[in-house]
Amino acid sequence: MSDIPSLQFPSRRMFLQNSAVTAAALGTLGFPQSVHAAGTDVLRIGLVGCGGRGTDAVINALTADPHTELVAIGDTFADRTASCLKTLKENKDIAPRVAVSDDSVFTGFDAYKQVIDSPVDVVLLATPPHFRPAHFAYAVEKGKHCFVEKPVAVDVPGVLSVQKTCEEAKRKNLAVVSGLCWRYDLGVKETIQRIQDGAIGDIMAIESRYNAGTLWHRGREPEWSEMEYQIRNWLYFTWLSGDHINEQAIHSLDKTGWLTGDIAPIQAMGIGGRQQRTDKKYGNVFDHHVVFYEYPNDVRVFFTCRQQDNCSSFVDEIVIGTKGTARILTNLIKGEKKWKYKGPKPSMYVQEHEEMFKSIRSGSPINNGGYMTNSTLLAIMGRMSTYSGQDVKWEDVISNTDKLGPSKYEWADAPLETVAIPGMVPVA
Repeated sequence: MSDIPSLQFPSRRMFLQNSAVTAAALGTLGFPQSVHAAGTDVLRIGLVGCGGRGTDAVINALTADPHTELVAIGDTFADRTASCLKTLKENKDIAPRVAVSDDSVFTGFDAYKQVIDSPVDVVLLATPPHFRPAHFAYAVEKGKHCFVEKPVAVDVPGVLSVQKTCEEAKRKNLAVVSGLCWRYDLGVKETIQRIQDGAIGDIMAIESRYNAGTLWHRGREPEWSEMEYQIRNWLYFTWLSGDHINEQAIHSLDKTGWLTGDIAPIQAMGIGGRQQRTDKKYGNVFDHHVVFYEYPNDVRVFFTCRQQDNCSSFVDEIVIGTKGTARILTNLIKGEKKWKYKGPKPSMYVQEHEEMFKSIRSGSPINNGGYMTNSTLLAIMGRMSTYSGQDVKWEDVISNTDKLGPSKYEWADAPLETVAIPGMVPVA
C-alpha cells in the first residue's frame, strides 16, 4: 500500500466545516457560456466507460436535452465500445445525435485521456470506481464538465483526491453532477424536505436497507489475463468496486447522509461476511454487511445490505421521529402530519442530466462534490468496520492512507486479495 503525500487528512471538525462550506456553495457559481460547439448551443458529450451503466447514462443525457450530441467514447475493451455504439444507434430517439466516428472511439487504459482530450464539453465518467479519481482529476484539469457515477472512489486517499478535484472544479466554474440519483427524484426530494422541516419532529433513528439479489458475472475466458478477468468482473474485487456496500448500497447510505444533514458520524460498528458467494470466482467481497452508525445528538442509523438469492428483498429507509415516521422511497409520512407524495415522477436518471445541462446553460453550474464524497466515505467506513470486526471512528477513516489496487495497469497478473476475516485483519 502507498500514501498520497500531496493530500492533507483533515480532522473531523475540519471535515464538518468543509462540508458546510461545500453545501452552502452549491449552485452559486457563475460560468461563461462559451463552452458549446462553435456557432451553436449544442453541448458535446464524451463517455468514459461503455458498460451498461455508461450506455444508459448516454441515453439519459441525450434524452434530457435535445441540444446535445455524443462525439467520443472510450473503454478499456473494444467489445464494450462496439456493444455500446450498437445499442445507441438502435435507439431511434437518440441515434441522430450519436455523432461518433471511427477515429473518436478509444480503447485501453488511457482511453479516458483520449476521450477527454477530444472536443467535448461534458464527460460522463462510468468506469469501475477504482479509476474514478484519476479520470475525474484529468477531466477537470482539461476544463470539462463532469457527470460522476457513484461511488467516487474505493479508498480514502481516492475520496480525498476527489474532494480536491471538486474544489478545483469550483474554481474553474465546472459542473460536477453525481450519479447518486435519488437526490434528483422529485418524490424523495419533497419527502426529505418535509422531514427536515419538522414533519415527524426530531429524527431519532433511521432503518436503512438495501437487501437485494445477486448480480451478473462475466465468467472467464482462457485468453484473459488475471487483470482482464478482474476488470471484466469488477464487482467482486474490493480494489475495483469497494465491495457492494460501496458500489450498490451507497444509494441507501447517501439517503441516510442526506437525512442527517451530510455531517460525519461519530463512529460505526459493523458485522459482515459471505455465506452464499463463497466460490473463488466471487473474488474477495462480502455478500452481506450490517452497520450501526452513531451520529451527534444520539441519532442512530441501522443499516443492512446484502446480495443473496432466495432471500427477502427490501430497499427503503424508515425514519423514526419524535412525532411520527416516514418511508423515503414510498414517499409516505405518518404521524401528526400524514402525507403522501402525489406529484410528478419523471425519471431521476434523466432528471439529473437535465438539471446539469440547465445549470451549465444558466451560468450556475451544479457542484455535488460535498455529498458525493461524504457518502462514499460512509460506505468505506462501514466496510472498514465489517472487514475488521472493530468499531471505527470517523478519525480512523479520514486518516487512513491505504490505497487499494496495483501500482500500474498492464495485461498480466493482478492482486489476488484474500477475503477479510473479521478479528484477523486490521482496520483498513
